Amino acid sequence: MTHSLVSWNPRNSRVCGKSGSQGTLTGVGLSISYPMALNGSPSGLSVMSATPGGPAENSGILPGDVILAIDNRSTEDMDIYDAAQRLQGPEGSSVDLDIRSGSNTRHVVLKRQTVTLNPVRSRMCEIPGAKDNSKVGYIKLTTFNQNAAGSVKEALQKLRENNVKSFVLDLRNNSGGLFPEGIEIAKIWMDKGVIVYICDSQGVRDIYEADGISTVAASEPLVVLVNKGTASASEILAGALKDNKRAVIYGEPTYGKGKIQSVFALSDGSGLAVTVARYETPAHTDIDKVGVIPDRPLPASFPTDEDGFCSCLRDSNSACNLNAAQLFTR
Repeated sequence: MTHSLVSWNPRNSRVCGKSGSQGTLTGVGLSISYPMALNGSPSGLSVMSATPGGPAENSGILPGDVILAIDNRSTEDMDIYDAAQRLQGPEGSSVDLDIRSGSNTRHVVLKRQTVTLNPVRSRMCEIPGAKDNSKVGYIKLTTFNQNAAGSVKEALQKLRENNVKSFVLDLRNNSGGLFPEGIEIAKIWMDKGVIVYICDSQGVRDIYEADGISTVAASEPLVVLVNKGTASASEILAGALKDNKRAVIYGEPTYGKGKIQSVFALSDGSGLAVTVARYETPAHTDIDKVGVIPDRPLPASFPTDEDGFCSCLRDSNSACNLNAAQLFTR
């Protein structure tokens, strides 16, 4: 079945922010993540990337910078969903950020604008000395907008042209987006099997399954990277690939965002969100507040960018190294 019997709250089914699921976003052009812990005490939110030509890049914000506060509210205990909501808003409105760059801290005011989202970054990593998996295709999926499935297919095609035969799909700090795109991307990697159950108090209401029609890469070795910033549609995808034994999952338990809600308008103009159903993985794990549990952990210092990923695979003496020969084994 591929039909839906439930009504979704936009907060659960698309990227937070205006028009985010349509390939554009009204915000400041930042991709953010939870920082790596320093002495066990992470603080703030890390900048993963700044959209070229966007407000953040134009103000000099760089990958690796740390957002300490948004509109004078500390980000120390702020989750990534809340931060994303605060960074986005009406076009032309402003947001105040406190930014730490190295040892320097500065205050910047950014004016929100519509920016184009490219949901996929990819790269081929060549691993010296590796036999079967000497070329690994790295695909970073940052959001599930309407371009996501097509962009993943395009990345796969380009990597295959370089004779890549094994892949890493990075879903870390991907907070979700369009539910249908998550289903379509699961179908790219799976030729059969349940992708997700939609359940309510009466049991299973709907089942989404792979049918083989959209399959592009159902047999190549696959690793999926997740962390606590992996949420919603990302968790559905990771759970499907894990439970169907299609991929080995590395990282930490995911966010746990598995409720499906309908919003009812009230007479005072506010809204009431009512949970009407929930997502369950193919093994009937309730995603909400539990998330997807990885098969293996990642080293604490493992990087979140494609260049750093390749460096860790190549350098066997690095603290973040993953043994390429054993990377895809269970």
